Amino acid sequence: MASCGERKAMNPQHMQHLFVTIVFGIKSMKMKIHSKKVILFVTGMLTLFAILPAFSTKPFPISSNDSILNWMKNENVPTVGICIIEDAKIQQIKMIGNIEYHSPAPENTLFNIASLTKPLISMTTLKLVSDGQWQLDEPLCHYWTDPDVVNDTLNRKLTTRHVLSHQSGLPNWRGHEPNGKLSFAFEPGTQWKYSGEGFEYLRKALEVKFNTPIERLVDSLLFKPLGMNNTRFYWDNTVDSTLYADRYDTEGKLYAKEKWYSANASNLVLTTVEDYGKFVIAILKGNYLSPEVQNEMIQKQALLNNGNEVGLGWFLIKNLSNGGYALYHSGSNRGQNTKIFLLPKSKKGIIIFTNGENGNKVCEKIISEYFDSGKEILNRIK
Repeated sequence: MASCGERKAMNPQHMQHLFVTIVFGIKSMKMKIHSKKVILFVTGMLTLFAILPAFSTKPFPISSNDSILNWMKNENVPTVGICIIEDAKIQQIKMIGNIEYHSPAPENTLFNIASLTKPLISMTTLKLVSDGQWQLDEPLCHYWTDPDVVNDTLNRKLTTRHVLSHQSGLPNWRGHEPNGKLSFAFEPGTQWKYSGEGFEYLRKALEVKFNTPIERLVDSLLFKPLGMNNTRFYWDNTVDSTLYADRYDTEGKLYAKEKWYSANASNLVLTTVEDYGKFVIAILKGNYLSPEVQNEMIQKQALLNNGNEVGLGWFLIKNLSNGGYALYHSGSNRGQNTKIFLLPKSKKGIIIFTNGENGNKVCEKIISEYFDSGKEILNRIK
């Protein structure tokens, strides 16, 4: 059976047990403490432990690997990384399974997080907006126009707001189009259509404006300030390849190994669940962006067919039964599935990285079992 690496927060039930043991141990030693006072003191302290809001009602959300290992086995997923956030703090990091050079997989296992790259670009861009260095509604053509659409006047209407809310009108990838070229399917801002090309368009505009490659821009504004020291846009000589979680197909067979050497604003960032957890904490604390931009981020920009909304860089689930709302995003490449769900009001979050084609099924089981409002959230995004 595979094992795991894990970091846990202190269990408040254990703290209560320890406290009672100490107090009654002192009493049993016949120290001069009035018995009635001891009982009142202990009762009061136990009540305090019971109501302290800093502790989660689920101190160890994932105390056993057995269920997850069974799900992984059934779906041929070799490695799962999980980060659970409580009260805007990392409460648990759990690595389950193995990678090629490490058994068990270490906490600093690297995953290709696929489209979870997009929230990193979104937050970096919104940070520039917060700092007054970039405008949400300024046409991107002021800095960049793709050669494929230079003769289409719709390029003059495309803005950052349209890109971050997937209303650019651009395809997911031009390579999937019949002619292999970029084109607008509709006027920007009038419809919703998921687009990786939109984020690449934004990347090129940012690089022209700031005369800086996107990887350096994000590193200076996001990775370094948040201490995301194990995060890279592409392979370089600082990346330990023995820590990488290779990709596996539906039958558990290894896909061909791959490396890439240029940045993509929509895809392919290499990171760990802990590093991404640091990013999530900055969002939940609400101190990375200005209050005005943070609020704009969660406003409805577009409406999906399932009734959920699109904000700036995030998908939104409003009016949960607990009175809160959720931010979510996912990523998927061949042999890779990643998910993130945040509950900003309660400052909770869960991050799951997998390296199997069927990883999405494992992600959903974990969210349903271990994340507050998980079942409701999954039902709402179907």
